[in-house]
Parts: sequence; structure tokens; C-alpha cells
Amino acid sequence: MQVQQVMSTGVLCAAPGDSVHSVVIHMLSRHCGAIPVVGTQHELIGIVSVRDIMLPMYPKLGDYIHDNVGTRDFLAMEEGYDAVLAMKAEQVMTRNPLALAPETPVLEAASLMGVKNFRRMPVAQDGRLVGMVSIGDINRGLFFARVRSGG
Repeated sequence: MQVQQVMSTGVLCAAPGDSVHSVVIHMLSRHCGAIPVVGTQHELIGIVSVRDIMLPMYPKLGDYIHDNVGTRDFLAMEEGYDAVLAMKAEQVMTRNPLALAPETPVLEAASLMGVKNFRRMPVAQDGRLVGMVSIGDINRGLFFARVRSGG
């Protein structure tokens, strides 16, 4: 079984200049944890995950090492979320994300996703986004293939 047999197509995408606020709205409306960012020719240029959106609110690693967690004002950190929502997708996205080819075997994709700790990945052909695949898509595909075959 290949990724193209289980991936989602017609994926909701963001443009680099879209606000993080609009990306969050899309994530919430689609119940997904990542939105691919594409250019004008639908080329995959990045991906925005929930982690990418939350990361700007946290202190830098150096601050974390030299600071006691008990001395941080987490409520004040949360107030920084409005500033994050005003940012552009290109400011928080992971650039040049790892993508799968449509012909990738699903178990290879699942293995890579496990090693990288990814729950979902873009699927691209010739640099253009053609879909997204999640661990759930892979599990459903494998499960239903077994049900249909009686295995």
C-alpha cells in the first residue's frame, strides 16, 4: 500500500503572508495540528504546526537553563499569544519540511514518522503539495485493507 492510497487531498493550505491567527482558525475548524504553507505555484515551502505557534511564547533555551521554572510568570507569557497571532505564517513555519512522495510505502512513511515524532506529513510530487498523510490515515488504510480482504 502506498501513501497516495491513504493520504488526504484537497488540503487546506496557508500562504506565507497569512496571519498566524487565520492559520489557527483553519486548524481548529479542520481539527488538525498542521497546515502546509505553499507558494503561488502550489509549491511546498513550509508547514505550520501547533508547536510552531506555541514556541515563540516560551523563553529561549539559554533563559530556561539559567532560570528556575518557579520564577517564571506563565500568565504573562500567555499574554504574548496575541503578538504571536499577529505574526505571519512565514515567521513561525518550519521551512522546507520533510515531505513524502505519493509512491512511498505506508509502512516506510509510518516508520519515518515514528523516528521523527511526526503525527502528519506533507506529500509532494516535483516539489508541489499533493496531499497530507497522518498516522491515523495510515492506520485506517491498513485496517480497512485487512477488513476488506477478510484478514
